[in-house]
Amino acid sequence: MEELHTLPGPEAVAENASEECLARNSNYSENYCQPYFDGLLCWDATPWNTLAVQKCFSEFHGVQYDDTQNASRLCLEGEWHNYTNYANCTERIANVSPTDVTSLIYLAGYTLSLAVLSLAVFVFLYFKDLRCLRNTIHTNLMSTYILSACSWMLNLALQNWSDEAQQEQTSCMILVICMHYFYLTNFFWMLVEGLYLYMLVVETFTAENIKLKVYTTIGWGAPAIFITIWVIARCFVSVVPSTGPDGLTITGETKMCQWIHEHQVDWIHKAPALAGLALNLFFLIRIMWVLITKLRSANTLETEQYRKATKALLVLIPLLGITNLLVLCGPSDDSWFAYTFDYTRAVMLSTQGFTVALFYCFMNTEVRHAIRYHVERWKNGRNIGGGRRRGASYSKDWSPRSRTESIRLTV
Repeated sequence: MEELHTLPGPEAVAENASEECLARNSNYSENYCQPYFDGLLCWDATPWNTLAVQKCFSEFHGVQYDDTQNASRLCLEGEWHNYTNYANCTERIANVSPTDVTSLIYLAGYTLSLAVLSLAVFVFLYFKDLRCLRNTIHTNLMSTYILSACSWMLNLALQNWSDEAQQEQTSCMILVICMHYFYLTNFFWMLVEGLYLYMLVVETFTAENIKLKVYTTIGWGAPAIFITIWVIARCFVSVVPSTGPDGLTITGETKMCQWIHEHQVDWIHKAPALAGLALNLFFLIRIMWVLITKLRSANTLETEQYRKATKALLVLIPLLGITNLLVLCGPSDDSWFAYTFDYTRAVMLSTQGFTVALFYCFMNTEVRHAIRYHVERWKNGRNIGGGRRRGASYSKDWSPRSRTESIRLTV
């Protein structure tokens, strides 16, 4: 019977390297520290009270490091110091992993969304003609996009560019809590958008019974409850970041905040987000069913009906957060398809706020008319030499209040 051969595991590899290190330094005198393999480098026999110095390792766990720099370890009287100084062994600048590319995509998308969303929120708050329940809900949703994007950027800066991230666990904890809270409020305001449209289009007789206070409680209050429960549960669990051989933690890992590591208790805030997306998917199906039924009853061409239904579907997908469901699961291997999926997901999720602001603010007929109206009044005031009274508004009857206005995209 043919003998089976298996590849050696990490422990066997480390043991072999340690044996080779000892064999290479078989002859050494007294008053020398014995040869020692710390899991990364082999330290030759060194005289007492001497700082041993050698080149950094060139690769660790698939990451390339600058081997032109030096690592050091102190030989005391009879034994090595229990710490190897790898502070100068940094990653090569040219080494860009797929994770780094994904983070850059998220950063670019969030930056774009942040700029456009800020302008959209300003438009809704500045023009009093646009103040209604529908636009107030839009404003709150866009605000959650802004807050979640800002918290993500701050978290990225803390983890990658702050040298005191490991010591500042309190600041990191507060930032992580805020990030998860704003993420959850984003999902809950998506749920509010879906509930509002469902009540407006499907349950037409009870739509006016739900006031802004109820929507505000759902959007801001419910996430606070789940996050509070999660924080309490997280305080009773400890997550220790993984370390390399000899207890060493290489560049990047030392900056990692403990609260950023995932744990099973994170489902306390993940489950409500998934439940909200599932409800929004139900709302979307019901809304599209009512819309298609109304389009079929109208005297329009079949191709025109399909065009309007497709347009409404494309507009509702980012508003209700269905984009998150489309990229919820994907491959986790190292294939080109997995990288492509990660990059595509990063683009779709980071620009979701940009899409919402574009569709429901800048491409909205009501908003465009309001901006055009105020610009014309400003021009006329300058031409005739008279000032315009800030905050003046025209008749409320001008603003459309049809039941399909929230899902209509007029280009």
